[in-house]
Amino acid sequence: MKNKIVLNHKKLGKIIYNLKKKRKKIVFTNGCFDLLHLGHIKYLTKAKSLGDYLVVGINTDKSVRKIKGNSRPITKQADRLQILSSLEMVDFLTLFNDSTPLKLISELRPDILVKGADWKIKDIVGQNLVKAYGAQVKRIPYLKGYSTTNLIEKLSRKK
Repeated sequence: MKNKIVLNHKKLGKIIYNLKKKRKKIVFTNGCFDLLHLGHIKYLTKAKSLGDYLVVGINTDKSVRKIKGNSRPITKQADRLQILSSLEMVDFLTLFNDSTPLKLISELRPDILVKGADWKIKDIVGQNLVKAYGAQVKRIPYLKGYSTTNLIEKLSRKK
């Protein structure tokens, strides 16, 4: 089951349901993952270490534009999916078109919801929902100096 890209939320939900019946722990995180960097790699590795399967929700290009503006994403969603699917710590990927993954989280019902420590627990989308059904919310330490926004700014200064 390694490195499967599942674009259909319903299909992914069925897979997760079956894995949970086998008592497997499902970890969920999400993001744009526009320009993959060391911060992403360390974050995803740590997220995977919290459970048996790591599911990554990826913002569609349309969703990224809504959140980050018209100059983003730098990398198209098909490319981001292919890049992330090549990472051994990522088990499943799915796209979501909304500005937040709340609907996706409610469909998948992960055992652990993960975000970076740059997010306060109260600001993590879906944290109330997962706590309500007995799941956990975890924050992973932020690797200073590594962000896509910083990378883009650094590259634009070199022109």
